[in-house]
Amino acid sequence: MTGTQREACPHCGWPDRAEPFQVVSRHGTAAGHTVWTRCGCGSLQVRVVDACGMRVLSRSGRG
Repeated sequence: MTGTQREACPHCGWPDRAEPFQVVSRHGTAAGHTVWTRCGCGSLQVRVVDACGMRVLSRSGRG
């Protein structure tokens, strides 16, 4: 994702910080966690959770 940080899924509008989403996998890193999730619309997301909070780094198209 480039430019400004979005706060919602661009495909369905579901807020990034809202539930439900499916956790596909979670991996610990030196700085926190990388979490692969699936939005309610099916979009696969890569999230980073660290001292700065949670942010979505990348999204696929709808699933």
